[in-house]
Amino acid sequence: MNNPLANWWRSVKFNEAVKSQNNGLAKKLLKEIQNSGAKLSWEEKLFKDQLQLEKLLAQKNNRIKEGDRQLAELEMQLSFGELNDSLGPIDELTLFPDAKFIEYISKSFKLIECDQSMIQCTGIDDKVFNNFEQHLSGFIKNDLNKLSREKNNIDSLLEQAVDDIQKLKEGQDPQYNFELSPHIYLMRYFLDNVYCTYLAWFLIYKAGLLPTKVNILDIAAGPGTVAYGLGLLLQSSSEFFATPPMHISYYSLEQQKAFQYRGLQFWRQYMEPQAMNAYFRFDTSSIFDRDSQSQRLPKKFFDFIVISHCFFNDEERREKSLQIYKDIFTNSLTDSGYALLIIQEKKLLKPYNIRQIDDCQQELSVVKQFVTDLGLNLVWYKYLSATGSRKGHPNFAKFARENLSIQKFISPLFRQHFKLNYDLNYKLDDYVILAKK
Repeated sequence: MNNPLANWWRSVKFNEAVKSQNNGLAKKLLKEIQNSGAKLSWEEKLFKDQLQLEKLLAQKNNRIKEGDRQLAELEMQLSFGELNDSLGPIDELTLFPDAKFIEYISKSFKLIECDQSMIQCTGIDDKVFNNFEQHLSGFIKNDLNKLSREKNNIDSLLEQAVDDIQKLKEGQDPQYNFELSPHIYLMRYFLDNVYCTYLAWFLIYKAGLLPTKVNILDIAAGPGTVAYGLGLLLQSSSEFFATPPMHISYYSLEQQKAFQYRGLQFWRQYMEPQAMNAYFRFDTSSIFDRDSQSQRLPKKFFDFIVISHCFFNDEERREKSLQIYKDIFTNSLTDSGYALLIIQEKKLLKPYNIRQIDDCQQELSVVKQFVTDLGLNLVWYKYLSATGSRKGHPNFAKFARENLSIQKFISPLFRQHFKLNYDLNYKLDDYVILAKK
């Protein structure tokens, strides 16, 4: 037998072993397939991932929780002021990754593992995101219509907010402090960022690291992007398995009160009817207010501390913020907790004087240095790319029209208020990095 024929025959036997639930034989054949150097099929990759998940879950569920964890959580829950004694005790469980759900998400989002660290993503879960986007569009339009009846200068207010947020295109940091900044952010960047955090939580879920009882600190939270990403992921999963009782304590640290207010308004309209068991606490303060934060943030409490896209272009502010983030991780992350960092490619590379990543080893070196600068240790990372390339695309506009999902309900608002003649697409160009203390 030549190698291609031998590889094909092994794959046939592997599929038969999986169907007959002969896991011992399937493991043996998978090892032979990997040793042969043959490219793994979809079924073989899925089985390999499942084996890795089972190992991770066994390790996680065998860890001993720190002795004072329950007391710290109780203090935090009381500060939320929304818990009811009738809830009773909630078990410390981890969501077990469901193979069919993982397959569904992978196919819906058209996830392609280009190499060890890069995943191309050009699809979306239409059933969840279309409904979400339609409601978001209605929410923005209704709010702007209401404001236009109350204010004579609505057009100039919109122009101020648009000009401010457009600074991102010029490599500057917006202020986000104009009256209509939340509305402009919701129509320009919110969906892309929810799309990204959705997939970040999916990767965490897939790795067997998403607890049913989870305390999350979202730094520079905006309108609650991180919470929306997790909520929509759980919404997608509802057709595949019965989610055990979830308890999500979400702490929003955000300087702009208007962002928190608009985010909570929309959450109550759209997410709460989905029976999301989430409890919010809002801390309206600047991340640079270190003394105030040291008193408010609970010690060794959070299972996940998330920084999504809040890494500054300005060198001085960036350096100062990294030290503050480092202190927060040290003081407020549980000993077994994780830091989830989401950062755009250019913002990751520019501080290290790198314009473009050419190979995986160089990329790994930069990510490790970035994580080290935050006082953390790398667990894993993935570069989520719309194009599947680290070198960009020579004609991205054409690529987007032909391959990426359109934001069909938000695009008319975008065209109107940004005075541009193209539609928005769901697109990714972000590093999702998981780290520990």
